[in-house]
This record gives sequence, C-alpha cells and structure tokens, in this order.
Amino acid sequence: MNDGAAGPVDGGEQSRRCGTREGVFQAIMLGGGENYLSAFALLLHASAFQVGLLSALPQLIGTWAQLLSVKALGWVRHRKSLILTGVAGQAFVWLPLLALPLIFPEQGPWLLIACAVAYVAMGHIAIPAWNSLLTDLVDPNRRGAYFGHRARVMAVTSFAALCGAGLILHSAEAWERPWMGFAVIFLAASAARGVSTIYLARIDESAVPVTREDEFRLLAFLRREHGVNFRRFLLFSGLMHACVLIAGPYFVVYMLRDLHLSYLDYALWLAAGVLGQFLTLKPWGRLGDRYGNKKVVAATGLLVPFLPMLYVVSANLYFLLAVNFVGGVIWAGLALGLQNYVFDAVRPEDRAKGVAIWNSVNAAGWFVGAMLGSVLAGVLPGKIALAGLAIRPASNLPFVFFISGLLRLVVSLSLLRTFHEARRVEPISHRELVAELPLIKPLTEAFGGGNRRDS
Repeated sequence: MNDGAAGPVDGGEQSRRCGTREGVFQAIMLGGGENYLSAFALLLHASAFQVGLLSALPQLIGTWAQLLSVKALGWVRHRKSLILTGVAGQAFVWLPLLALPLIFPEQGPWLLIACAVAYVAMGHIAIPAWNSLLTDLVDPNRRGAYFGHRARVMAVTSFAALCGAGLILHSAEAWERPWMGFAVIFLAASAARGVSTIYLARIDESAVPVTREDEFRLLAFLRREHGVNFRRFLLFSGLMHACVLIAGPYFVVYMLRDLHLSYLDYALWLAAGVLGQFLTLKPWGRLGDRYGNKKVVAATGLLVPFLPMLYVVSANLYFLLAVNFVGGVIWAGLALGLQNYVFDAVRPEDRAKGVAIWNSVNAAGWFVGAMLGSVLAGVLPGKIALAGLAIRPASNLPFVFFISGLLRLVVSLSLLRTFHEARRVEPISHRELVAELPLIKPLTEAFGGGNRRDS
C-alpha cells in the first residue's frame, strides 16, 4: 500500500504509513468518543446554551494553545516532542471527562465543558507540529492524494466506530443504564488515542530536512507575498464557520430531545454523513490536486448553504439520513479543500503558523456562531405562517438551521470571488468542473460516454 508519493529519502514511506495508521486510531477516538460528547451532555441534562458552549468554547481556547504551540516550534528541536505531548495528554483527559460529571452530577455539564476544553487544547498543541512534519514528508503535488487517502481511511474507521458506539449506547439504554454505555465508549476512545500515540512515536523525523519555522509575527506574516489573498481566504473561512455553527451544535438537541430519536437512530444519522465522506474523499483530493483546491472550495461552498435548510422540509428519519449523507459528501470536499488551500497558500517555513492562524480564525467564528445559535434558539417562534400555510416543526430549531443556511449563502456569494488559486493548476470551465464532481462524474460517464479530459 502506498499512502502518498514515494519519497527519495529513507524512512519517508514508513513514516507516511505510520501517519495513516495513526489516523485510524485517532478516527476511533473521534467516531466512537468525540461524536457523542453532546449526547453525553444531554444525558447530564445540559441546556441548549451549555450544548452550544460545549461545541464552541473548547475550540476557541484550543486555538490559543495552538498559537502557543507555534511559538514553541521555534524553541524545540524536535517537532515530535510537541506532537507526543499533545496526543498523550488528550488520551489521559478522557478519564476525568468521563468520571467527574458522573461523580458530581449537579455540576455535570460544566465539568464536562471544562474537561472538553482541556481535551481539545491538548489536541491543538499537536496540530501545528503535526502539519509541519507530515507535509514535509509528502510531495507537494501529491498532498491532496495523500491527505485524501488518509481522510478516507479515517472516515471508514470513524464510521465503524460510530456505529459500534451507537450499538453500545442503544444496548445500555435498553438496560436503563445509559451512563455505562458512555463509560465503555469513552474508555475505548482513550485507549485508541494511546495507540495512535505509539504510531506517532514511530514517525522518523530525520527522514526529511527540518523546515525551520520563522519567528511568529502575525502582522508580518499576513503582509508577505499572497498576504492579501490569504487574508481574504481567512475572512471567508471564518465567516463560513460562524454561519455553520449557528446550526451545528443543535442538531443533536433536535434529534435526541425534540424528535426523541434513540441513540441508535442518532448513530445512523451520524453514520450517514461519515459514509458520504468515505465515498468521496479520494475523488475530492484528486480534484484538488489537478484543478486546484480553490475550485473545490468554491464548488462545495455554494452547495453547503442548502443542507440545513432541508431540515424545515421533513422530520422523517429516512429523509434526514439522506440529507446527512449528501452533507457528508459536500463537507468532505469543503473541509479537505480548505485544509489543502492553507498548505498551498503559505511558504513551508510558515506552514505551522498559517495553519494555527487559520484554525484560530475558524474557532473565533465557531464561538460566535454557536452563541448566536443559542440566542436564536431562545427567541425564534415554534411556528411560522406564510401565505396561509403554517409551518410547525417539532421545535423552533429547524428555523435556526434555515437561518444558518441563508447566511452561509450570503458569505459564499460575496466572498468566494475575492481570493484566487494559490498554485499553478490545470484550467477547467465551470461546466466541466460540475461534470468532474464526486458522485456526478460516474453518472456523466455512464450516460454521456465518458469525460474528454480523461481520454
């Protein structure tokens, strides 16, 4: 198996494989543990505001830890030391995250939020050094393929872990001991992160020359070549994350509290999104490598606004599964395109700080969006009458989702044209790009006799 471009240096291929295998166990933690933190908060009787804070505050504080980590990259000799500190700490934090809210249930939601802050902060400590090291190990023209492959492997693993955790929670719920189900899946998440730490320790840092990070001066970094373009990209990404998080934290509230879905139904909804990612991550990566990550961002940025609007249409479980499957397809492209655009837009010696700044902007948008969503959830009516037709969903949350979609559309239409492709790529028209999109390309080849670009 080849996880990326073959490298000329000894140990590079083995390190890339370790990077992929580490991702497998990280995905177990994410799919079987992190995906259920909000469900655990609802078990602890968290309010909608606390659920929003659980989604927003850890990301905001975590990015501060990431900025400190970027600063530390200029002081430490080995990037792996920062990586291992972060991921080992993350594995440990699962233990108090599980135990403290159960021991002190009166303060359970707040204790969960505090532990989630520590958990996310430890993960963010590792991110800049991890990105700097892994991107040095992969040929620039194959990054989309490598990270797309790694993300695809993580998606299928996360899918399996998510479904398994859902079955465990469903069984615990049937026995009227749901807390036992959370204990099992969170302990498994901790163990999986421990194994991923072992694989990260096996990466050969000497396989590539060390890309020394320049001293971190934010304003100087943003003024460099491509600075205006990168600033416009940051504005788009930050505002898009703000609009997305108006809805994001509250889907779990809508599913479990308002629609009264079981943990198994909720797991199936989550799994539908992961399945959509798995089926399309590799094509998205290849599309970005060939035609540019900006084009991937543009295509998905114009589609993602319509996803939350569909929750006003129906609360049927099968409809919701279909919507989240399509959402997984679109989000796979947007997330991969945004990440790889950062790698393209900044110099190798600025890569860690570029990622840290991008994540910080996203986290600020994340926090603002989640808090705005909690305000909207508290003030919007539960019924809207239009032209004599009354729309009365299970709660007012679908109206929050609809507003999120409208604002996403405004951001995409106004900002996508303001930044351009960061590297030289093969040109393609808008019409041809649509024909190349994942899930659409197989249909055009089946009914249209193939694609001339691949002939």
